Amino acid sequence: MKITILLLIIALLTCIGLYAQANKLPISDHSDGRRFHNLDPKAKLLGLLYSIKWRLTSKREKWPESVPNEYEDLPPSRVEGDKIRVSFIGHATFLIQTQSLNILTDPVYSERCSPFSFVGPKRVSKPGIQLEKLPKIDVIMISHNHYDHMDIDTLKELTKNANPKIIVPLGNAHIIKKHLPNADVKELDWHDDIEVAKGVKVYLEPAQHWSARGIFDLNESLWGTFVVGTKKGQICFVGDTGYDQAIFKSIATKFPDIRLSLIPIGAYEPRWFMKSVHMNPEEAAKAHLDLNSRRSIASHFITFQLADEGYDKPVIALEEAKKKLRIDNFDALKIGQFMEIK
Repeated sequence: MKITILLLIIALLTCIGLYAQANKLPISDHSDGRRFHNLDPKAKLLGLLYSIKWRLTSKREKWPESVPNEYEDLPPSRVEGDKIRVSFIGHATFLIQTQSLNILTDPVYSERCSPFSFVGPKRVSKPGIQLEKLPKIDVIMISHNHYDHMDIDTLKELTKNANPKIIVPLGNAHIIKKHLPNADVKELDWHDDIEVAKGVKVYLEPAQHWSARGIFDLNESLWGTFVVGTKKGQICFVGDTGYDQAIFKSIATKFPDIRLSLIPIGAYEPRWFMKSVHMNPEEAAKAHLDLNSRRSIASHFITFQLADEGYDKPVIALEEAKKKLRIDNFDALKIGQFMEIK
């Protein structure tokens, strides 16, 4: 049965050539002109055959079908000044409010993170803020084009009555523009920046990951880590990444006053397959230290089952890592909870 499903998915994905692009990319330390790659040559990405091997040999822990939310946030329309208010909506989706700006990270409100509506990882908890109760969004930051981070249906809803600035890594704009031709999409390469308000810039920095929407566009678009820079410090949104201390240390050097980091802790098992592209909780805790972040919040967990570890394993493992590394300023919020940083 597993083989039949896998062959069906592969056949369907083979038909998805919609996102492949023929444009030449700028040649750099992370691009050969055709595809992007990671800075660390040892960070090998395991291909389609390894993906099939993983799915056929997977020993997934069972997740609950549905988990009711204990919290539902009702955010204010704006947060003025230097205070930061951050709400955990689910997975890698956060509402960040500061400097009178409303910023969404990797917004996904769909029931499944998949190219199909009938198959693929299904949401186990509702979003922590109802879509219609979001304040007016000014900026959307999308770290890469995987379906659990770039959700076209959600972007369609968010742009129905507004025109937020959508900031994406290089090579991703055409995916959104295909569905939303009038969207205000800005692309950044690593180390680029864009001003989004007076005194507020968004920077794109490196990460260790990969990209694809189908099987014909492997690594034709970039991935990255976002930093929101203000006069009173920075906010770091770490998209999906494997652990690379050099990357985190370089970000900390460039941005020496990170007030808040959003760091992924989930989708890390089995390590033989996930290590290059997803951190485990102990690595996430090390990244928190490398970034010299004053406060960190966990992301990428308890929403979609994307790997083999159990539903609550990332939070348990994070608590163990915090004790081991003597960290007390890295929190795992529940969906619908928020935190204020003054």
